[in-house]
Order: sequence, then C-alpha cells, then structure tokens
Amino acid sequence: MATISRILWADDEIDLLKPHVLFLESRGYEVTSVTNGADAIDEVRNGRYDLVLLDEQMPGMGGLETLTAIKETSSDLPVVMITKSEEERIMEEALGGKISDYLTKPVNPSQVLLTCKRILDGRRIESEKASENYLQAFGEISALLMNPLDHSAWVDLYQRLIRYDVELDSDEGVRQVFEDQARHVNQAFCKYVEEVYPRWISRVDSAPDEERPALSHEVIPEWVIPELNHGKPVVFFVIDCMRWDQWLEFEHLLSPLFTISRDYHYSILPTATPYSRNAIFSGLLPDALAKRYPRIWAQGEDDEHSRNRNEEQFLNDLLERRHIQARVRYDKLIGSKDGREFQQTVHDLLQHDLSAVVVNFVDILAHSRSDSAVLKEIAPDERAYRALTRTWFEHSWLFQAFQQLAESDCTLVITTDHGAIRSLHDTKVIGDRETSTALRYKYGKNLKCDERHAVLVRDPSTFGLPSDHRNTNFIIAKEDYYFVYPTNYNRYLNKYRDTMQHGGISMEEMILPVMTLRPRSAG
Repeated sequence: MATISRILWADDEIDLLKPHVLFLESRGYEVTSVTNGADAIDEVRNGRYDLVLLDEQMPGMGGLETLTAIKETSSDLPVVMITKSEEERIMEEALGGKISDYLTKPVNPSQVLLTCKRILDGRRIESEKASENYLQAFGEISALLMNPLDHSAWVDLYQRLIRYDVELDSDEGVRQVFEDQARHVNQAFCKYVEEVYPRWISRVDSAPDEERPALSHEVIPEWVIPELNHGKPVVFFVIDCMRWDQWLEFEHLLSPLFTISRDYHYSILPTATPYSRNAIFSGLLPDALAKRYPRIWAQGEDDEHSRNRNEEQFLNDLLERRHIQARVRYDKLIGSKDGREFQQTVHDLLQHDLSAVVVNFVDILAHSRSDSAVLKEIAPDERAYRALTRTWFEHSWLFQAFQQLAESDCTLVITTDHGAIRSLHDTKVIGDRETSTALRYKYGKNLKCDERHAVLVRDPSTFGLPSDHRNTNFIIAKEDYYFVYPTNYNRYLNKYRDTMQHGGISMEEMILPVMTLRPRSAG
C-alpha cells in the first residue's frame, strides 16, 4: 500500500481555508492545520510531515521566522510560502530560506493541489512516465537493430539510451528490461565496429564523412585548430576517461555560463591512454606514431609517466606539421594539489594562443572505485557513479576554473580520450609472460581468446597499430568482458569483476563528446 503524504498547513485564517483542506484530503492527503508559527514548529519537531504550507503574515512569529526554525529542525522538509504580499523583498527573503514554491493569496484549491502534487508526487509521476516512454520505445530500438546503422546513427542511439538510463528510476522491473536491452545494443555495436573499423583505418587519409567518423587523431585538426583562426585564446581540455553520461552531469552546471556546441568523435582502438590520448596530441595513429618516435614507443606503457609523458612534444610537432605558429602552453593535472594550483592561476592561460590541459581526475575516480570497497558501496551502479562524478565536479577546482574562464573572452574545447565500462563478465585468455597486463586489451605473441567475447587482431596494421614482431597480435575485449588467465582464475575473476575498465570496444568507451564552449558573458 502506498504511504499517505502528510501536509502541515500553518495559517492564522485556517478556518477560512477549510474547503481547501477538505479538497486536499479528498485527493488522498492527510492534512494537519495550525494557526501560528510556534505550533507549526512543535508539529515539525514532534511529527512526520512531507510538506508544510506556511502563511507568511501570521501574528506573533511570522512566516519567515517560522521558516528559519523549521529548516533548523528539518532542513530537507519542503516548505511552500503563501502570502498576500507581492513585494520583491519578501520573495527574495523567502527564496533565501530555501522554500520549494511560492504562492500569492488568494489561492484556489486546484492551485494548492497542483503545487502539492508537483512537490510530493512529482518524482513518482516522472518515473512512471519515463518507464512508460521507455517501454513504448523498446520495440523501436529493437527494430533499429534489424537494419544497418552508420556511425552517426549509433551516436544517436547511444544518447537515447543514456537519456532513458538517467530518467528511469525506481521501477526495478523496467530497469532490468532496459539493462538487458542496453547490453544487447552494445553487442550489436561491437559487431558493427569489428566489421567497419579496418575500413575506417584504411580511409584515414580522407576527411571524415558519412562512411567514417572523426577519430582520436583528428580531434585537434577538426575542432581546435579552426578556433585559432578567430583571434581568441583557445583552451583545450582533455578530461581523461570521461564518459558521455558524465559529461552531461558537467554540462548541467556549465550551460548557464557558456553556449555549448555539441559534436562527437570515436576513440581509436584500444580505447586506452597510451593509444587514444597520444593519438589526440600527435595527430597520428599508433603505427605512424611508433615510426615517427621509435624511441618513445619503445619505452612501453607501464605507467602514466612512460608513453604519455611526451604529449607537449607531440602537440608542438603536430602544429609545426600544420604550419601553425602559436604561443602554446601545456598542463597535466594529476591530483588535487595540481588542480588547486592550476585554478589559482587559470587566467594565465589567456596569455597563450592555445593552452592544452589534461585532467586525470575522472580516470582516478574510475580506478579508485575499482580499488576501494567504500567507493564501490557508494557508487554500486551507473546511476550512483554519475552522481559521484557530479558531486566531485560541483565542488571541484575544475568547476571553479571553468567559472573563471566564463568571465573571459576565450573559447574552450572539451573532450576525452576514452570512456570506461563497468566490467561484469570474464573471458579467458592465453598468452606468454611477455603479454601486456591490461584487462580489456592485450598484445603479445600467439594470443588465444574466445572470439565471441573479443576481437583478435591478427594483423595489427589493419587497426592502425604497430607490430614489434611478426607474430604480435592484439586482442580487444567486447561489451563488458575483461580478460582472466586460467591460472589463479577465481582469484582474478573476483578481484576485477564489477570494476570500471577501459581499453575495449563498447559505446561507453568509444563514442565520445567534443564540446565547444563560448562564455555567455562575452556574447
């Protein structure tokens, strides 16, 4: 049985409002009425209420004073202020007291009911409507998968799934249907990528078009360099391991500050920092990068300070090849200390034509969830992981830096090198001691895997990848699989299950936002 919502109505003329009270009660609400602020405070302290309707002009303790006391007792309790006054000062004081709504007398019963329903039942109604909308769309999505989709159609479908994932809430039955369908869509996406990716690589000398998307190595030529022609400082942010749904959490906070132009690119494979981020800054696929910088490539990819410590050199070389002269600055922000120091001097970026900023925190967040039982408990699923990302960003030095840049006449281009996926299924792999250690991709000699769960790249050049030896292979995990060796199988199966990983083929890892932001204040 549904819980009855309890409303407290405080008004010194409550007897005149008896028809309103009866109307609310006829609609299933339980209403308690009091005639002064002191009694209202006592009721809140001693009872359980879901909403307070509060008259602003009561004798003795007024509405604003009562509001303050109520919030001190129960800060999350919604309060609707009702007043005869339309003075802006009263509105501002009430809004400063964190009211949920504001009604001006005289009020009619339907007006009060609508306000109560929006506050008390709004989330439930939205959830039910979202479930209804998704169930109606279920067949449409299934039908889409019956026909070939191009890269832009996959982006549209992915964004549609993100929207449903965000909107669907408490109906666990519908969520299970959605999660099953989302996994089925990802399976189809992996088949698509496995088929078309070699063709994309074979056509990288031509411009992106309907047949292939822009890839990692084309981000700077496609979106950053053109902005340099406009005579304004350009700040290029690469937020490591940021998924599209996480970007949407950022965008909610940034859209009041900036006009935002939305676009996308696909990460190259493997969707891992040594490949995709190096491709972004160098403008080269990995095989071309290895040939141009053989010493750097030979250093390997054991940690953050190996193959990815040369991004500034790669960027300057890319600009030189494009015959672009610009004052360039490069920053890599690994932890909070780096970030705070960056935020305190963020206006220094405006002294350069192009500033490139790599932000590693979102990657740290993904790995921290994998390594921390506490974080995994706080963020047990996709919804909670998004909320954790938003909470960090809202209180972060990065958001503060964006707020400061929003006050300047500059252009921001924001993207990521790859996303991450919650890895829930294992698949066995066989390789020798020289095989690389990543969980979602591996390279080595004579690798063996279950090709239902991974792409075996026998000829690395077809994927734009270098080959150190004639029999070097790559394997790239599909969907949400992660690789486990048969030795110590159960130990690693349990250790890595339900961790955020990247390097493989999935919509979450490959389909990435590219956003161009222009400060509204400059417009």
